[in-house]
Amino acid sequence: MTDTPLHILYQDEYLVVVNKPSGMLVHRSWLDKGETRFVMQTLRDQIGQYVYPLHRLDKPTSGVLVFALSSEVASQMMPQFAEGQVKKAYHAIVRGWVSDAGQLDYPLVEEQDKIADKHASQPPTAKPAVTDYQPLATVELPIATGRYMTSRYSLVAMQPHTGRKHQLRRHMHHLSHPIVGDTTHGDGRHNRVFREHFNCHQLLLHASEMTLTHPVSGALINIHAPVDTTWQHILYALGWEAPSSSQ
Repeated sequence: MTDTPLHILYQDEYLVVVNKPSGMLVHRSWLDKGETRFVMQTLRDQIGQYVYPLHRLDKPTSGVLVFALSSEVASQMMPQFAEGQVKKAYHAIVRGWVSDAGQLDYPLVEEQDKIADKHASQPPTAKPAVTDYQPLATVELPIATGRYMTSRYSLVAMQPHTGRKHQLRRHMHHLSHPIVGDTTHGDGRHNRVFREHFNCHQLLLHASEMTLTHPVSGALINIHAPVDTTWQHILYALGWEAPSSSQ
């Protein structure tokens, strides 16, 4: 990965928001020692000051990522994220046709890391997890997968009401509509279709939009992150429009 500057979506003296690229870790992790580029370090060098992450995005997920510019602001902002006061919107391309909008209320057991959590004293318990979802577009491609002669996909919008690890990926898997490019909870046959026909080697999950309350002014801030070139290429090939704000 080249040292391309991060796309800054919003910045003032208290907050900075970037459009995180797919495949980039937010911060260093001993669980992923091979990585050399991280959002926190890159952004710090780019703007010349320390940054404090207020939430997380998985490494393969792209989109809106918010940082505070001081520990004091971080302390003020963290309750917004912890208490679900921040509105988040995501878009994904999933296997199959999603025919109706709905809300999935399906508790999730915390996924534990085999190394980091191997000495955990208590087994993980299921915690509430709620996701709204809406189908935006569908397509059927003349590409065989398994016993089917064609492959069907949907573009969906999602709004999580809770913040469990891999929530959207696990919820869509539970609905039998796994997100394309998900190597953990997805369908390898359909991931292969997108690699071979669209040169797509990433998870097609994008944090499109976020609305939060400014820590000083109290004003609502709405931030929209455009999709990357891989997404643009696929949307064009499938005849779909790029997701717009609040869609």
